[in-house]
Amino acid sequence: MNELDSTCGISDNELTERFKEAIRIDNEIKKIKGVPIAGYDEEKRTAYLEYPDGRRKYATT
Repeated sequence: MNELDSTCGISDNELTERFKEAIRIDNEIKKIKGVPIAGYDEEKRTAYLEYPDGRRKYATT
């Protein structure tokens, strides 16, 4: 193991949970600021921007 592989004793599951929480907090901040949040619609299989009023603008290809 080299120094880039080291996670300072934090498990993969803990890192994943921390990442998910960081994304959740960032999305809350964006909502408060009125900035759209990027997402992905599994059903339509396309990316979108969700605005604070709830509308979604889907990406076009």
